[in-house]
Amino acid sequence: MNIRRFSVGVLAAALLVPGLAACKTESGSPTAESTSSAPAAPADPKAALLASTEEIKKGNFTFTLGGGELNGAGTVHSPSKSAEMKLNSGQAADDMKMHLVFIDTDSWVQMDFGSMADSVPSLKAMKGKYQHLDRSRIKDAKNLNFDFSDVDPAGSDKMINAITEVKQTGEGTYAGTIDATRATESEVLDAQAVKALGEKAKAVPFTAKLDPQGRLSEFAVQVPAAGSAPASTVTVTYANYGAATAVQAPPAGQVVEASEQVYKMFQS
Repeated sequence: MNIRRFSVGVLAAALLVPGLAACKTESGSPTAESTSSAPAAPADPKAALLASTEEIKKGNFTFTLGGGELNGAGTVHSPSKSAEMKLNSGQAADDMKMHLVFIDTDSWVQMDFGSMADSVPSLKAMKGKYQHLDRSRIKDAKNLNFDFSDVDPAGSDKMINAITEVKQTGEGTYAGTIDATRATESEVLDAQAVKALGEKAKAVPFTAKLDPQGRLSEFAVQVPAAGSAPASTVTVTYANYGAATAVQAPPAGQVVEASEQVYKMFQS
């Protein structure tokens, strides 16, 4: 699932549903949970960072994402084939929120369009309801599916592979630059954002932190200003390795089958 494109793109896509665009114009730190001895970290900083992502691939952790146009948090629990993600657009009174739940072959989405929904009855009616999605109708909507063979919500390994310069700055802390043109498959820096950066995309600063077990606990990218977009720092954190809990299905009383309007939003 692509966090950045999903949260910004899909929430924005809601404005493209007939009648909504006009309405719009009017209107923590992760902790180490394991005490087991950590394997010796590679001496090479880049190798150490790549090794730090191996535990992510096991698909049992919690995460947060913040900075720029979005904030989010979630859980990945591969043992139960479940995951969830909560996202918000972070725009004060117009704040839009979304909660995605995946359990095996079932998916649900809950959407709250904030103040925009006050004058759009169909959007207001969605508040508090989880829309159960027909997977056959969203099979081509990659942002509405969760791939349990590629569970990293931010694609940190892709960013680490694009590192052009890195040094260790302290115990378990690193800093350097990445060539963002080689990291457009990550969920933090997509192709559109990289294109807007121009030459600055070749040397985007980052910092990273590892927990005492040598696992990635934080990766922060300092995205330069580009065009009308101000500079921002997008930070993803990972915690509760091996200790996440299975995601539960939404309460039955809050579930409805997805409306045609919902499918139109995600097909925009």
